[in-house]
Amino acid sequence: MKTQTKSPEELKETVRKKYSDISEQGKDYNARSCCGAGGESTKVYNIMTDDYSDLEGYNADADLGLGCGLPTQFAKIKEGDYVIDLGSGAGNDCFVARHETGEKGKVLGIDFAEPMINKARQNADKLGFNNVEFRFGDIENMPVSEEVADVVVSNCVLNLVPNKPEVFKEIHRVLKAGGHFSISDIVLEGELPEALREDAEMYAGCVAGAIQKETYLGYIKEAGFDNIAIQKEKAIEIPNDILSQYLNEEEIAEFNTGGTGIYSITVFAQKPGGEKKEVTMLGTDSAGYCEPGSGCC
Repeated sequence: MKTQTKSPEELKETVRKKYSDISEQGKDYNARSCCGAGGESTKVYNIMTDDYSDLEGYNADADLGLGCGLPTQFAKIKEGDYVIDLGSGAGNDCFVARHETGEKGKVLGIDFAEPMINKARQNADKLGFNNVEFRFGDIENMPVSEEVADVVVSNCVLNLVPNKPEVFKEIHRVLKAGGHFSISDIVLEGELPEALREDAEMYAGCVAGAIQKETYLGYIKEAGFDNIAIQKEKAIEIPNDILSQYLNEEEIAEFNTGGTGIYSITVFAQKPGGEKKEVTMLGTDSAGYCEPGSGCC
């Protein structure tokens, strides 16, 4: 069993290297691995079971199969909006967002893996989009001015960041008053086994970096957002042949029956200062979360 504890900076470097490597992998490989970062599973394990291919703006070359939801489907993007995608990868969510915002809008993707940025720019050039930009940067310290964005989206990225409260503060900073975000991410209910929690590979694989759902939602509130709602939630299964790299048979059995839940959520929140937006929980697989008194339900 392999475990190793790393500092936040070491974890970020692990993630950067993994996602640089992933930029050269195909979607089929990533779909059989843990967010593209772990070993292949004999059971197809695509942590994103949602299918992008029917969404307008979808581009197969930009889809590496690394997400855990469809945040752009829920993001209420309007024509002319300025949209920022955090951890934009090869550009998949940016191109879907661009379809919604149109030629009058702007889409900015931010990623800290340079090979991903290069791949996304190549994809944008092929599509002839001159209002989609990809910028190298850290989402804990975005290379973006204050109060410029109407909408922020992100797909299975914040769980990879050690300092999640700082990211939510940054999102609050770059959004205009009344702007909002729709983010798909991985959260927990219950505790992961230590071997999973401390392994850098599983961190890069989107699981070990996940935190408790209520803690995650608390960070959003503490950053100054309101109108908070879970738009969709689904359970995530880790196949036993991946778990066996970290746990023995007894530990696997305990993990599978011990009540720990790993979930993909798509969460919406709004920066105060504008008209409160109505939040529709499309396709919610379990009870949604609403800020008490928000009226979002």
